[in-house]
Amino acid sequence: MQLTRAADYGARVMIHFAGLEPGARTSLPEIARAVQVPEHFLSKVLQMLSKRGLIQSHRGASGGFELAADAASVTLLDVIEAFEGPIQLNVCLGERGSCCRKSWCPAHLVWAEAQEALVGVLRGASIAALAGSVQRTA
Repeated sequence: MQLTRAADYGARVMIHFAGLEPGARTSLPEIARAVQVPEHFLSKVLQMLSKRGLIQSHRGASGGFELAADAASVTLLDVIEAFEGPIQLNVCLGERGSCCRKSWCPAHLVWAEAQEALVGVLRGASIAALAGSVQRTA
């Protein structure tokens, strides 16, 4: 199991935005340099973040990209799920579809516990807090 590159890049972008002054707009080339992501791939990442309402894009001379939500209220889980969809470690844990073995499978409780732990950690990591830890170590 591994996050897609898009989800990783999305997290980098959101942490970068959270470290900027509130309301600050920045261009695609500036973001690409700051988060070390190729521009051609970054445009797709920004489009997905915008579609999910996490950032806003503005056209024109004073255009660029900015956060659409308070960074303290956006979690790493929100960002990852914007790219990956709901986290589901195994088919037996999904809302749709299931496994007929779920009620007696010895591994089911382990999958459920692992998913709950992962979701809990990601939900507990606000983008603002992550940006703050970058600023303290830089």
